[in-house]
Amino acid sequence: MGNLEDIKRIRRNYNRIRKEVENEAEKLYRNPGEITIVAVSKTFPAETIESAIESGIRSFGENYAQEFRDKIKYFETKPNQIDWHFIGHLQTNKVKYLIPHTKLIHTIDSIELAEEVNKRAGQFNIKQNILLQINTSGESSKSGCKPDEAIELAKSFIKLENINLIGLMTIGSFSEDEKIIRNEFTLLRNLKDEINQKLGTSKLTELSMGMSHDYLIAIEEGSTILRIGTAIFGPREKHI
Repeated sequence: MGNLEDIKRIRRNYNRIRKEVENEAEKLYRNPGEITIVAVSKTFPAETIESAIESGIRSFGENYAQEFRDKIKYFETKPNQIDWHFIGHLQTNKVKYLIPHTKLIHTIDSIELAEEVNKRAGQFNIKQNILLQINTSGESSKSGCKPDEAIELAKSFIKLENINLIGLMTIGSFSEDEKIIRNEFTLLRNLKDEINQKLGTSKLTELSMGMSHDYLIAIEEGSTILRIGTAIFGPREKHI
């Protein structure tokens, strides 16, 4: 059972965001049901996630593999159905903590990482859904492949039998300039269309882009997955 004050606060925030998402989608003649709000629960304790579940949230995003492993363990005996998303930088030696518990891994950006996910998924006889992370801002501090590497990487990924590449992911610039953010999101959307065209497929359907500061722009540019933390949970302490 979550904390009553937490439940009220999180529910209020989540309902406000969900309404904004619905209104924005309808303005654009998009179906709001095709947009998933992933509540970014990194660094928050499992008890806060319990409060969020009682607030009506089902999709949660984690950034740190070992923290994610511990939360999986906590919720193993709980009856609640959670869709876990892994949205942080991932090293090959941490993949073992994610599979088979993760509905979607957002941050695959190299063939080595994809092969490790493929191997681990094969051990559980599952197909792991993944996104290819693109560094659309060109910032060296951000993970993700370069945009001009995306098509070749996508070609390599779809040859692996235990992973299922379903879309692309990016982290927009933390900028006051809306034009910069919009250009990055447009680039991701165009890349998705180009990959589908080059590979002769319509398999890539998902665009994971948009966070607490830019999710309305992301919806305008075609996002299907929003990763929202602060606007739902409030400020978080720094991860040590």
